[in-house]
Amino acid sequence: MPNLILAINPGSTSTKIGVYRDVDEVFSKTLRHSAGDLAAFTCNNDQIDYRRQMIVDALTEHGLSLQDIDAFSGRGGGQCSHQSGTFRVNELMVQEAHDEKYASHPALLACQIAYQFSLATGKPAYMTNSPATDEMDELARFTGIRGVYRTCYTHALNQKEVAHRYAEAVGKPYEQLNLVVCHIGGGISVTAHRCGRMVDTNDIFNGDGPMAPNRVGSVPAKDMADICFSGETETEVSRFIRSRGGLYDHLGTFDVMEIKQRIESGDKYAKKVYDAMIYQIAKYIGSMAISCGGIVDQVVLTGGIAHDEYLCARIEEYVRSIAPTTVMAGEFEMEALANGALDALKNGAKEYTGIPIWNEKMLYE
Repeated sequence: MPNLILAINPGSTSTKIGVYRDVDEVFSKTLRHSAGDLAAFTCNNDQIDYRRQMIVDALTEHGLSLQDIDAFSGRGGGQCSHQSGTFRVNELMVQEAHDEKYASHPALLACQIAYQFSLATGKPAYMTNSPATDEMDELARFTGIRGVYRTCYTHALNQKEVAHRYAEAVGKPYEQLNLVVCHIGGGISVTAHRCGRMVDTNDIFNGDGPMAPNRVGSVPAKDMADICFSGETETEVSRFIRSRGGLYDHLGTFDVMEIKQRIESGDKYAKKVYDAMIYQIAKYIGSMAISCGGIVDQVVLTGGIAHDEYLCARIEEYVRSIAPTTVMAGEFEMEALANGALDALKNGAKEYTGIPIWNEKMLYE
């Protein structure tokens, strides 16, 4: 008997939902949240009832109720570093998300809403491959500062889904491939998938990797120190690093369609900045080839900006000596949430313990 799975993916101004009958989509919908609606709430957690009711109403519009759903699958966020795969949403996971222990983002509402649905129906709730999924090699963690280590914080949900889809398309096990997967969206992650593990990646949250539409990427340390001591507050600098840098700082917008139109209209600076971002993506692909032992079977480009044929063609030209390129544009997060829940229903889920999978002490053991 097929299972009905409800996938829940909250963002800053919308909540994406989808109902799947096993792997087949029954319906999907993006529930929009206007600035005026969100202004009524003082924090992310205050939005739970509002977003939850919109989800219930959307189910009703399609002739479904919560009781019809066999499993709830929420986007990850707000967890400590953990193994890849699907986890049962438990009280600890919900509490850490509610307390914003590790991050602050509307995505943290997903496991909380899914858990409430689970309590109301007796059906299970799951979380699959959160951004804190950690499979990094130990040497990839080091920086030039003792006590400061690189963390694995990436678009793991879409990265893993795309890697598995590519493996299926070529008829090879994911565990037997070396891939460099690039998620190119508002944030950009370039990740080495070596034999089924994400062994190295850039930290999309804390200013690492190529510059992105709204993130600074890697910056010379002394220059960043100068910015920090220029009179800006810690909050202002963090906001700049995570949401006001990159294309936005150069061009006043992170809308790639607008930037492309400016380039077509003859804006030479816009073209230089956009080309620089493309160059930096390609440069990080080259670095991740080393993490794959110098042998890469395929470079895979995904994310919303991978719809841009110019960007993909330029990256392919840069990296053709490393490996051929496949474009899988867009995001497969909703499908990944459904697939993770379906696998958990069939094979069981992992238990979230709140114990980070890696800590500094392990370097000395």
